[in-house]
Amino acid sequence: MKRVNPKKFSKTKTDNAGITLNKESISKEQREEALEILSNWRASHNYPMQVFFNRLKRVSEKIDSKALTAQRLKRVPSILKKLNRKYHGMTKPTMKLTQMQDIAGCRAVLSNVKLVNKLFKESYLKGDLKHENVKINNYIENPKYDGYRSIHLIYRYFSDKGRVDFNNLLIEVQIRSRLQHIWATAVETVGFFTKQAIKSNEGEEAWLDFFKLVSSAFARLERCPLIEGTPENEEKLYNLIKEKAKELDVIHRMNNWTESIQHVENNFKNKKHLHFYLLELDINLDKLSIRAYSKRQEEKAIYDYLTVEKKIYDLPGYDVVLVGADTVQDLKKAYPNYFLDTKEFLKYLQKILNKY
Repeated sequence: MKRVNPKKFSKTKTDNAGITLNKESISKEQREEALEILSNWRASHNYPMQVFFNRLKRVSEKIDSKALTAQRLKRVPSILKKLNRKYHGMTKPTMKLTQMQDIAGCRAVLSNVKLVNKLFKESYLKGDLKHENVKINNYIENPKYDGYRSIHLIYRYFSDKGRVDFNNLLIEVQIRSRLQHIWATAVETVGFFTKQAIKSNEGEEAWLDFFKLVSSAFARLERCPLIEGTPENEEKLYNLIKEKAKELDVIHRMNNWTESIQHVENNFKNKKHLHFYLLELDINLDKLSIRAYSKRQEEKAIYDYLTVEKKIYDLPGYDVVLVGADTVQDLKKAYPNYFLDTKEFLKYLQKILNKY
């Protein structure tokens, strides 16, 4: 398998590409050149990401036979949005493309939070990883204000056996429970259809409040810390969720979204040894198109990813992502938001609505 060279472009040139793409007015030629540089930098993370993915899959399935693992390269719009974010009261963005810690990431979804903590403690806090752990964010013990819960670990890749060109690239590992995953993918699904950045805590206050409350309800089920600013009393919490669900017509709208989408799977159901999947979601046409690639077709998958991503600039309501999963079934479970599948979320929500 051909490897992308992370040193094809200098760090300065790579960082400048991120700056160029965030400018309000650039020529088509400038955009094309900057996208090529950004894509090379992103693609160079694919090999070390695969190394972390293989280990994550092995150790998570050892602890939980039902563990689900997947990997993904960050979408260009998400990269640019993060580069444009102002941190800690800064008057202008300070993040550089080569400093970004989640360009590439792999995720494990385990059956429950007890198994999540077991995997985290046994395989990562006390594990046999030779790579440097740069940061740990435990959003289960200390959930984000918007309700997001998961464990994030950032590692600096290291090899002393031939893959030294990839040394120092940063890879993110996420570990979450099934319930936390259901919540997070429901947030993304609503974001797609309402064209709001709810995942980034931007959007209608009613939706933000609804998901924050539901996250606390899910945290109660898992006996984990609640979200700051939500009621500790269960009955009060559940009644507030009822009010928001009624106000937003959540169940009816989510059911309609799931039923409206048309899947176009490009003749890969009977093919074997597939690993990369390019998902193109067009809300305007109610269509999800899926292309599949083998591991040997990695370079083509990454090239196609960049090619179709360019549509984002001209088509509101269009989204695309390249992900890695061992089976189509794993793909659909790991990324139900792209399939607009909210059935599991609605099942748990209905239990909340029926309790009091």
